[in-house]
Amino acid sequence: MVRNLKWMGAAFEALLGIPALGGLFIISMGYTPLGFMLVFHIVVLVLSIRRLKRISVGPIVGITASVLGFIPFLGMMLHWTAAIALAIDALLTPRTSAYDKRRRPILK
Repeated sequence: MVRNLKWMGAAFEALLGIPALGGLFIISMGYTPLGFMLVFHIVVLVLSIRRLKRISVGPIVGITASVLGFIPFLGMMLHWTAAIALAIDALLTPRTSAYDKRRRPILK
């Protein structure tokens, strides 16, 4: 589940990082996408800590991109960086979490 959320976050960040379209989308929506992505990345970070028992770098970079995303060129580069960091983080995230391993019944 956490892995899929990281892939979704990478896709959203990549869309927000498109030079003209991402900026127009963010401005036309009244900077609401930045607030949504901030909450999204916080939720992914909390789930990553609780389920995987480790801190993920991707959501932290995403939080930074959401907070500083209103600055024109810096925001675009931060969205690119967040998309790449989330994609790499999703690739390195195991399919089964520590939470799933504890709850799985032992069949003999």
